[in-house]
This record gives sequence, C-alpha cells and structure tokens, in this order.
Amino acid sequence: MKVLVVGSGGREHALCWAIAKSPKCDKLYAAPGNAGIADVAECVKIKAEDVDGLVKFAKSEKIDFVVVGPEAPLVNGLVDKLESVGIKAFGPSKKAAQLEGSKAFMKDLLAKYNIPTAEYGVFDEPDAAKEYIMKMEGGVVVKADGLAAGKGVIVCHNKNEAFAAIDHIMIERAFGAAGDEVLIEEFMPGEEVSFFALVDGTTAVAMGSAQDHKAVHEGDVGPNTGGMGAYSPTPVVDTAMQKKIMAEIIQPTIEAMAAEGAPYKGVLFAGLMIKDGEPKVLEYNVRFGDPECQVLMARMNSDVLEALRACAEGNLKDAKITWKKSTALVVVMAADGYPGKYAKGTLINNLSAANAIKGVEVFHAGTKFKDKKVVSNGGRVLGVTAIGKTVKEAQDIAYQAVDAIEWPDGFCRRDIGWRAVEREKA
Repeated sequence: MKVLVVGSGGREHALCWAIAKSPKCDKLYAAPGNAGIADVAECVKIKAEDVDGLVKFAKSEKIDFVVVGPEAPLVNGLVDKLESVGIKAFGPSKKAAQLEGSKAFMKDLLAKYNIPTAEYGVFDEPDAAKEYIMKMEGGVVVKADGLAAGKGVIVCHNKNEAFAAIDHIMIERAFGAAGDEVLIEEFMPGEEVSFFALVDGTTAVAMGSAQDHKAVHEGDVGPNTGGMGAYSPTPVVDTAMQKKIMAEIIQPTIEAMAAEGAPYKGVLFAGLMIKDGEPKVLEYNVRFGDPECQVLMARMNSDVLEALRACAEGNLKDAKITWKKSTALVVVMAADGYPGKYAKGTLINNLSAANAIKGVEVFHAGTKFKDKKVVSNGGRVLGVTAIGKTVKEAQDIAYQAVDAIEWPDGFCRRDIGWRAVEREKA
C-alpha cells in the first residue's frame, strides 16, 4: 500500500514510525512532515490545512490510504473530499468532527443522550455569559467553542477570573473566530485522564488510557500548553474502570452520533475526569492526542496500519489489536519561552546518542533541517519516549535520554509521571 500521513508534529512522527513497520506499507509519505519524520517517510511540502492540495497529491500519486493526524483538516472535511474521489482515509467526516470542532455541539449531544458531563451554558454575548457566571457556585471553566490549538480552555477559581476569561476570549478575541461563542461549565474536581478508542461507525475497541501534563512547569503550575509529557497506561483506569468508560461513555456516544446521522469513524479521544469511581466527559477530540499518541504507538504490539484500515473499512470487530504489558512515558522538550514567545532555528545536537539508549525513541514535534543539521521549528520540539516495566523505570530511561541531548535553548518538566510514581511507591 501507498500511505500518506497528514501533519508535522510528534503525533505524526509516532504514527509514521509505527506505520513504517507494517509489512503492508510499501511507500510512506508525510505532508508536510518534519526532520524526524524524514527518517521513515518521504516528506512533501503540502500544509496539513491545504485540503485541496492534499487531495490533488493523493490522486496523482495513487495513494491507497490517508491517515489524518491533526484536527483542523478533519473539521474542514478532508476525509469527505478524499472519499469522494475513492481514497480511503482514517478519521471522521466533517459532520462527525464537530465533536471537537464545536464544544457546544459536543455538550448538547452529551446532554441529549444523558452521557455524564458537567453542567454548562453556551453564550455568544459577553454580558449574558457573565450573568450565568454570577449564578454559579465555586470554580468555573471557560472554553472557546471552536478550535484553539488546545489552548482555548481557562480554569477560573473565582468570578473575577471567569469575567477576565470572558473578556480575553470574546472581547480581546484571543482565539479569533473560535471565541465567537463560549462554553461555561462547572469545575469538576478529580483525576484527569485521556482515554482512546478506535471506532468504525458502530464498533468501538478500547486503546486504553494515558495521562497528559498540561501545565508548563513542575508540580502542574504555570500556564497551560499543548502537553509537556504523558504516560500510558494510567493506574486510575484499571480493567473495571475501562469497562465502565466503554459502556457508559464511549459506546453511547458512538450510538448517539449514528442516531444524529453522523456515524463516527477514526479514533475517539475522551478527556475524562474521574472522581469517586465515576467518570465524566470533559471534552472529546477527534484525533490522537499529542503527546499521548507517542506513548500509545510505543506500547502497540500489533500492526497499526491494519487497525487504522479496519476503522475506515468498517470491520474493526475482526481486527487483532495487542499491547505491550510495559509502561511508556514521553517527556516533551520545548523551546525556552514556550508557551509564550520563543526562538526558532536553534541547533539540536546528540539526538543519535539519545536514540541509542535501549527502549528510547525520540519523536520530533517541531524540527527541520538547516544545512543538514536539525534545528528547532516550533514551541514543542521533541518527544523523548521510553518503555519500562514500571512508570518509574520508563521515567528514569526517558530522562537519561533527555540528558544526552544537547540543546541549550530548550527545557522540559522533570516530573512527568509523578502521580503514578507516587502510587507505585505506596
């Protein structure tokens, strides 16, 4: 098969790395790819958002299967356009991608079909939003309705912070048109986890859990980011909890989407809050998480290309998906200043030394070649991923690899996996 992976981040490097190992993959392209992806795929200079350019390339190169990494091309209907010219693709249709493209659509669906989530309100006018906040008790969460690159969620501890968040999104237009409407919901305490399932329209198969670390600094302090690290699986999602999530959240959502005339195919990524053994939906994403994809691909034993094709072709029930029993952990190395202003084009050395450590794979998130050397080209730049028997072992190996990399203009959190490590000690 000729396969095209759309995207240029750490998620797409992990997908390319896994797909390249499949005996069914004869030729692998990535659009636009990055310096790390270039090791396993041929990179083509087409942006992930260029839907027409991607369809044109897929037709001219006679691509058999397209794997769409990021959310924007999914929300913009890339899968629909590919399928209209006879090219199979992994990912939901434009209509089904509204689960991530509109938080209001997602919350209304959950409410209509009694799927557990927080109380909420949706507003397109700042004063009405503030009136709703005045009636709420305790902390609130303010979210831009549309796509905001994972940064459109503001957790507010009091009403003043919530008012400031409304002004930031709706008046200062911090996220542009994504903030035309805001979603306001009650703050849900508990432990946050990412849960992933592969879906073919009717059948859902659990991929398991991961825990992301959104805050930029150790101890979960500082502004939110796209994610500074993750590990999988998470101790809080044991076999019983996984069954509960599938029965009470994932399967009802798949049935709801089908009933709404938007059958869901692809990976369904549920952001969940678990408290007192009860999971509730924080949000849905319609693609793999980044950096969670890196740890899922590191743990996957079976042929990932076969599994992704089964989703697109509607025969997931026949797919054989197996996982390593070990834990995977990824540490994100970011450019100094991220998530604020940061420099691009800074030199990164010694990547081969890090990759040479047993159980380590360094996935590139924001890199490019300059004069045949790897330089930074984004905020989140590398995802140093390790496999171990325990979270602590995976953590130790990952930081050994981080310390082998020479990049004075980068930083990372030194406590990825801390919750699970504390559990292991106990």
